[in-house]
Amino acid sequence: MRHIVVMVATSYPRFPGDGVGSFMEPIAKGVAALGHEVHLVAPWHPAITRGKSEDGVFFHFFHYAPLKSLNVFGYAGALKADVAMRWQAYAVAPLAMASGWWKAMRVAQKRRATIMHGHWVVPGGAIAARAADLRLGSGQGRLPLVVSLHGSDVFLAERNAMARRSARRVFARAQWVTACSDDLRTRAIALGARADAIETVPYGVDLARFAPDDRVRAEVRRDLDLGEAPLVVAAGRLVRKKGFEYLIDASARLIGRHPTMTVIIAGDGDLSAPLAARAADVNRAAGRDVIRLPGARPQSEIARLMAAADVVAIPSVHDEAGNVDGLPNTALEALASSTPVVATTAGGLPQAIENGVDGRLVPEKDAAALAAAIDGVLSSPDRGRSFGAAARARMGREFGWAAAAARFDAAYARAVPSC
Repeated sequence: MRHIVVMVATSYPRFPGDGVGSFMEPIAKGVAALGHEVHLVAPWHPAITRGKSEDGVFFHFFHYAPLKSLNVFGYAGALKADVAMRWQAYAVAPLAMASGWWKAMRVAQKRRATIMHGHWVVPGGAIAARAADLRLGSGQGRLPLVVSLHGSDVFLAERNAMARRSARRVFARAQWVTACSDDLRTRAIALGARADAIETVPYGVDLARFAPDDRVRAEVRRDLDLGEAPLVVAAGRLVRKKGFEYLIDASARLIGRHPTMTVIIAGDGDLSAPLAARAADVNRAAGRDVIRLPGARPQSEIARLMAAADVVAIPSVHDEAGNVDGLPNTALEALASSTPVVATTAGGLPQAIENGVDGRLVPEKDAAALAAAIDGVLSSPDRGRSFGAAARARMGREFGWAAAAARFDAAYARAVPSC
C-alpha cells in the first residue's frame, strides 16, 4: 500500500555531507524509494541549504525562535555535551512544540497524509502524536502513528519527569514503535512502550560510500604525510558519551609500541577545548602531533579517512548522566569500510560487532583495555584484515539501508489496520 507519510524530526542533515542527524536522510529517502510520498517536518536552522525536495522527500521547515541565538531546538543543540538541557532549549521549547505541531498538522491536512511518523519519542513523537489526532476533513479520523527511537530521546525521558510523562502518552498513542538497538527497546518498554508493539530496526549503512578502496587509502595517507605509519581514526560529536577522552588516554599508552602512530578524532562539540588540551599533553610528551583533532568533517571525508585507517575506534560510554548511544552510525560505517573496528560494549554496539569475529569489543571507560585491543590489531595485520572482511560481509547481509526501509514499510502496514 502506498502511503503519504509525514515524518516529524528534530534533526536532518542541514546540507549535503552534514553529520548531524545523518541517519535521517537515508531513512526518509529509503521510504520514498519504496513508492511512498514523504514529507519531512523539522525545525528551521540557519545552516540549512536544502531545497523544496530531494529524491522523493519534501521539506517543511518551521520557524519558532524570535532571535537567531535561540535556534537550539534540534540538530544536537538542545543538550549541553549531551548531558543536560541548555536553558535556551527550555526557553524556546513551548514555541517550537507549538510551531512544529501546527506545521505537521497543516502538512498532513494539505497532503492528505495516511501515516504520521515521529522520530525521537520526545519531542518529535510528541509533536507527531498531537498532529496525528487531528480529524481530517476527509473523514479519515485520527492518523496512524509510528514512532522511532534514536537514543537521546529515551535518555531524556528517563531523566526528566515531564519528558517521561510525555513519552508515556506518546507510547500509549502509537500503533507501532521502532528502536535502533535492543538496549533502547528494553529501556523504552520500561518507560511504558508496549512489548508487543515495539521492534528493533537497526540503522543501515551506505555500502557504496563506506567501502574499502586502496586508491583512496594511498591518497589520504599521502595527503596526511603518513606513509604506512599506523593510523587510528574516530569520528563523532565531541560529547561525553562518545568516550574520546579514553581513546586519547589509550593513545598515550600505545606510543611506546607504535612510535609512528597517528590518531585522528574528527568532530566538534562542547568538549572541543578540554579534549584538545588532553591531546596536547600527549603530543608534548611524545614530541610530535600524535593526536589530531581536525574538527567536523563531511561524510565523504569521514569515508575516506576510514578507508585509509588501520583501526577505527568507537570508545562509546555511558556518560555521567547515564546517556549512551543507541547504535552509532559511525560503527556501521567503519564496519562497512572493511577496516578493523575496536569498540566498547556500550549501548547497541554488541549487536553489530561479534567480539573476535568481525571486530574487538572491550569494556567501556577502560583505556588500558582499549589500548591493548588496538595494539592487538596493529600488531596482527592479517587478523585485522580478517575482521574487516567479516564485518563488510555482515553489513551487506544485515545492515543495508534498503533492508531498514523495508522494516519501516512493514511498520506502517502494522499500524494501519489498528486505526
